[in-house]
Amino acid sequence: MNTKITNQTTTGLIQNAMAKAMSYAQYRELVERLAVAGQSTGPEQTEALAQYTQLNHRRMKRWDKTLKFGDLQTEAIKEMDQKMTWLVLTESWCGDASPALPVMHRITELNPNISLHIALRDEHPEVMDLFLTNGGRSIPKLIAIDEKTGKVIGDWGPRSEAATILVETHKAQHGSILPEFKEELQQWYNKDKGQSILKDLLHLLHREER
Repeated sequence: MNTKITNQTTTGLIQNAMAKAMSYAQYRELVERLAVAGQSTGPEQTEALAQYTQLNHRRMKRWDKTLKFGDLQTEAIKEMDQKMTWLVLTESWCGDASPALPVMHRITELNPNISLHIALRDEHPEVMDLFLTNGGRSIPKLIAIDEKTGKVIGDWGPRSEAATILVETHKAQHGSILPEFKEELQQWYNKDKGQSILKDLLHLLHREER
């Protein structure tokens, strides 16, 4: 997070984003509606972004049905008793969001102390710029907020640590992310079954609790 921004400014910007944020169900309905209409979120409307939105709708629908947590993971989620809000910045076309958001949603289903709210990145650039990744507006970005104090207590994104290693290795070899790698990454997500994202978020949860 950009430490040059005051806590008061950060809190105000986040509260503004929260006021316009959606529940997971509302976000899923939005993405489905856009997928059917051949559109996407954001000011830029292109055929490619519409196609990514359609792909993400199908992927999230599948993830919602097939995602499973182990008994130990479920227990670790349920024992977290700190009340917090997760504000997630994303867009309908974001490929890394399609596996991440269902994992986040399932965690909040298991623990009512955690509430999930989703806001669109391009509607809240000031908030996004507080949580850049290597100087970029990478999404999804999860911002964890303590409900009692309203302060940011952690953040995560845009990818799990394991997925980030894959991406950085590919970029080091090729200089940029090649189009075919995006499909390879989605295949890796499918094989991983959300476990690397869950692992990261469990670490985040228990770090916050301390």
